[in-house]
Amino acid sequence: MPKAEDILWFKQQFQAPIQAGIQGTPFSVDMITAVACQETGFIWQVLRKSQLSTARILELCVGDTIDATATGGRRAFPKTKAELVATQNGQAMFDIARQALLDMAQHIQGYSKAVANPNKFCHGFGIFQFDLQFFRNEPDYFLQKRYAKFDACLEKCVGELRNAQRRIGLQNRATLTDLEMASVAIAYNTGGFNPSKGLKQGHFDGKKFYGEQFFDFLLLSKSVTVPGGAPAPQPEPAAGTPPATGPLYEVDVRETPLALRSEPNLDADIKARLPKGHIVRAVTNEPVSGFLEVETTVQGVDQRGFASAQFLKLSQG
Repeated sequence: MPKAEDILWFKQQFQAPIQAGIQGTPFSVDMITAVACQETGFIWQVLRKSQLSTARILELCVGDTIDATATGGRRAFPKTKAELVATQNGQAMFDIARQALLDMAQHIQGYSKAVANPNKFCHGFGIFQFDLQFFRNEPDYFLQKRYAKFDACLEKCVGELRNAQRRIGLQNRATLTDLEMASVAIAYNTGGFNPSKGLKQGHFDGKKFYGEQFFDFLLLSKSVTVPGGAPAPQPEPAAGTPPATGPLYEVDVRETPLALRSEPNLDADIKARLPKGHIVRAVTNEPVSGFLEVETTVQGVDQRGFASAQFLKLSQG
């Protein structure tokens, strides 16, 4: 899963074109970054540490495989290799999709079984994963490998997010809250959004739903600022309290978010939950009963509270 340092790399590469590409929309750089983390972060967080060029990394951001003998699961076109090959230019598309799988699997673990099956091929293309179900309407996008160009890929992503925004009734909103961005992202993934289910919607990986993962990535992205860019908003201390002057820390948990509590004890109220990689600033850097008083921003709201010091490590940013 992408961490703060991976998001920093992503923003260093793509923040400028994203800012240009989202003009006139209620979307943010952090929202687009979170989509990229959720869709293909497990790929580019590995590839960025190699000697590959950014252009090659973009070309290798493919995923989700289809088995030509599969009988269930996928409902969209193409369900099988035979269905793809039977359509116009389908064999050429299969060749591209199969080779994409082979090339990506050379760098990313976990695809050995897919590679061993000669009928397996990818159906998600580009860093934001535009699905092969659109091949019959937009064949050139896939056949010409436009998905490997960031601007073209971003254009598709923004267009699909706009469609999702419209489907859930937020089309007239000039700005979106963090939770509304998550609801749009869920609709981007599933086609719709059920308010009663909150973030527990979309693909479930055995631990978290798509909406929950996206939201964690959104909060993490908001804590990462490209050096030389606009500084991240700093929390304003409450009236009469001294400003935070301690060092920056990074939340270091395995799975469960770190609780930000109102007092330095485990029985105190939880003010917020901080995902792995979230950045906080210590107020004085003096532990109290195993807790550090910290400041941070959560869902756009400035927060001050106490976090268990054992789950904080000094930030390298």
